[in-house]
Amino acid sequence: MKKVLWLVLMTSILGFYSCDLLTPGKKVPQNIILMIGDGMGVSEVTAGKYENGKLHMERFKMMGLATTHSASDLVTDSGASGTALATGFKTYNGAIGVTPDSLPKKTSLEYAEELGKATGLVTTCAITHATPAAFSSHVDSRKKGALIAEQMAGQNIEVLFGGGWGYFVPDSVEGSKRKDTKNLLVELAKQMQVARTAEEFYQLDTLKSALALLYPGHPPVDSARTVTLKELTETAIKILNDDEDGFFLMVEGSQIDWGGHANDKDYIVSETIDFDEAVGAALDFAEKDGETLVIVTADHETGGLGLNNGSFEKKIITEAGFTTGHHTAVMVPVLSFGPAQEKFTGFTDNAEIGKNIIELIKTK
Repeated sequence: MKKVLWLVLMTSILGFYSCDLLTPGKKVPQNIILMIGDGMGVSEVTAGKYENGKLHMERFKMMGLATTHSASDLVTDSGASGTALATGFKTYNGAIGVTPDSLPKKTSLEYAEELGKATGLVTTCAITHATPAAFSSHVDSRKKGALIAEQMAGQNIEVLFGGGWGYFVPDSVEGSKRKDTKNLLVELAKQMQVARTAEEFYQLDTLKSALALLYPGHPPVDSARTVTLKELTETAIKILNDDEDGFFLMVEGSQIDWGGHANDKDYIVSETIDFDEAVGAALDFAEKDGETLVIVTADHETGGLGLNNGSFEKKIITEAGFTTGHHTAVMVPVLSFGPAQEKFTGFTDNAEIGKNIIELIKTK
């Protein structure tokens, strides 16, 4: 009788753990989409909600808060915070993909490439800017845009969407931001289709790899951009999802940060809403796919935004205040959906987010 009871007990325990492993959020994701709202703190998300009425970010049920300090300062810059999110390790302000000793540190994108996954970077700034650079390059200073472009071109990244083609063409070309004769676009065109206009971009969705750099430097504000971040994200997912080994994609809403630096509430709101539309596209894919983890966070908050008056019914904020024109050290939101979503809840740190992403990529 005791033996029978023991067998029943063990069967129940094993059954419990089997069910637990199959619970949504417990398995390892095939794909990971990391979405970074540059400069997007809780106040920026709140402002977007009040003035838009509803955000796709509200669809997340798993959430947390992350600290963002760098190894050198309480208030981080985008290079150090991008490196923390990309490598799982802290570094000094201004660094890109290196340790405090300026030694290269492997990134989540590079781990994904090593394991045969497709990879992509999508942004609303120059592709060589701090955040996308931190996932694909290793330099001691974020200011070395030409070197970052060379390293980026040397990676096997399937999707590169944003601005900044000036860093990829020789100094003889108008709009070039290089000081040499290297033409990285010519080399990249041998392995992927290259688009420099919106018309060329809209022909990319059936390809296996593509580079679309639609401006010589940074793109303009969202209302003036020829292709939306949502469209860039949707096309990136279509291309990357063709890889049977899965993919890693980083999407950045870059200019929320610039609105914070300018202490311009309307700029912040419009860019937050633009970013949120891209979040909606990622969630739509993840909900149908069932094997994709979507993480939304920020590298830091910018401006110290306070929402001081307005009307929820009229969808307007009439009084907004700022404590600074620079970054702040306040915690930023972390939202997650999909397999292993529970790893990104509660109080955490940007380096912990990076470590967890790499752990999931390395786990087969």
